Amino acid sequence: MLCRMQPTKYALPLMVLSLCATSVAHARGTIDKVDIKGLDKGDDAAIIENIQESLSLFDTIGKEQGESRLEYLLSQAERQTRQALEPFGYYNPVIKVEAPRQDEHVTVLIHVDKGPPVLVRREHIDITGPAMYDQYLQDDLTAFKPRKGQRFEHTQYEASKITVTRRLAERGYFDADYTQRQVQITRADNAADIDLTWDSGRRYNMGPVTFEQNYFDDKLFDPLVYWDQGSYFHEGKLDRLRESLTKLDYFSVIDIQPRPDQADENGEVPVDVKLTRAKRSIYSYGLSYGSESGAGVRGGLERRFLNSRGHKMNTQLDYAQKRKSLITSYRIPAFNWLDGWYTFAASAYDEQTDYIDLRNFKLIASRSGEINENWTAIASINALRERWRYASGTEFTDAVYNTSTLVYPQIVADYVKVDDELFPRSGISGTATVRAGVEGVGSDTSFVQANAVLRWYIPVGPTNRLILRGEGGTTWTSDLVAMPPSLRYFAGGDRSIRGYAYREVGPRTPKPDKYALGAKHLVVGSAEYEHYFNGGPWGAAVFVDTGSAFDTNIDLHTGVGFGVRWKSPVGPVRVDIAHGLNNPDSQFQLYLNIGADL
Repeated sequence: MLCRMQPTKYALPLMVLSLCATSVAHARGTIDKVDIKGLDKGDDAAIIENIQESLSLFDTIGKEQGESRLEYLLSQAERQTRQALEPFGYYNPVIKVEAPRQDEHVTVLIHVDKGPPVLVRREHIDITGPAMYDQYLQDDLTAFKPRKGQRFEHTQYEASKITVTRRLAERGYFDADYTQRQVQITRADNAADIDLTWDSGRRYNMGPVTFEQNYFDDKLFDPLVYWDQGSYFHEGKLDRLRESLTKLDYFSVIDIQPRPDQADENGEVPVDVKLTRAKRSIYSYGLSYGSESGAGVRGGLERRFLNSRGHKMNTQLDYAQKRKSLITSYRIPAFNWLDGWYTFAASAYDEQTDYIDLRNFKLIASRSGEINENWTAIASINALRERWRYASGTEFTDAVYNTSTLVYPQIVADYVKVDDELFPRSGISGTATVRAGVEGVGSDTSFVQANAVLRWYIPVGPTNRLILRGEGGTTWTSDLVAMPPSLRYFAGGDRSIRGYAYREVGPRTPKPDKYALGAKHLVVGSAEYEHYFNGGPWGAAVFVDTGSAFDTNIDLHTGVGFGVRWKSPVGPVRVDIAHGLNNPDSQFQLYLNIGADL
């Protein structure tokens, strides 16, 4: 039996259902773009970025959304934008969200009027206890931001809090804690009231240091603990100890832990130093090539420690077609000068180019170490025997050998006072060297030689820097011929006058070879400006260098150039291209350097 539906009875429900289905299908949409209006892309860049991170809408761009999901995302946009503005001190913004659509494609427009900022109306920021007399912590409180009348910015406030809290721990106030920590925001008045205080508690002292290792003599590392037991605790002392232990290259793991929970009644905090020995031997090898030296091989063996007394030995060989060198050194700890060593070394060098035949042998006995926080020094006695002769053309026919024997003391002093040794932007560094010999006392001639290098780092803006460099050297001797080439001054190259080849500037042999002879005096000056793009690791540099190596009359050579800079994890990488101005037809010179040049 067939049943027929009555059209009039079901027509209206079917029509409503059909319309609903059409509406649901039409309500689905894809968000193509979210545009934030009303904010400056320069000054408000951080705010825009925070809004983008906070909006759920950005996670759905390009993805089709159903009706309910789309409505929910749009309904949350105003609240999420408002919350994203609060960390920057804007608590009463005016926000309007629009979502014009074309078919199933939606563009979301968020209009933002930040409104007046919340300003600090009242602030009470203080430290009680012994730290109230600590100048460093008082300086941190003085620098605390935001202060009365300034915009209350959350990130700035939290960063200032962390600075004080870390300083308390760094300086040995291990019991420090907040006694009050409150910020009240009054939206109606656009005002913030800050109440923030710490109680520092007592300041602890440096206690006994225990080295936990199973190979070296028990007292070997005691001189590296340069502070007195019972002196004020400071994290920087432990950092300096870690630096000294790292330089030794004895250990693969260095773990330094203060134990404030084990402090005695005098507040002395014991320090545990756990050391894991590194591999004893390091083998190195590789290939080399130089335009003057030719192709070659390099190899070396370093014994990080020979015995329980911490002695070291290192041998390096560089064997190229035209240049060969061998150096071996034996080092004995001399830690009473911090990070110091007694070193005994011997070296042999042979150079056979088209222009010179040179051989020398050298013995060195030295004592090195740190004088104070900024000064380090190496004092040595040197014995040098050198033989050389130059060619008059491309042959050594009838060329006469010159020989020289010199025994001389030498002192090298390094000064470093910069804000960052890996990438200095502010400060000064320099090196001074003095050596002298007396005829008849182991030397063929009497001489005095002195030179100094000074580098001045000047910050320009938040990330750029200006580097000024100067070098000067002079030789006093009655017989310049007796001064071997290894002790004469040369100019030209990446650490001298860029735009000229290595040793290109200075007295030379007659044509056609014009090989560098070396000189009695040296003067070099340099100015370099580095700009880093958007404060990032990549930058560019322009520079000008000038100077000369000379005997009597100075003949300045100037080079200009530009370069690329990269702040790598191991230090600056510098690639420079330079050209000498004294000879317009001279070739451009390319230089590559890695690491901070202090």
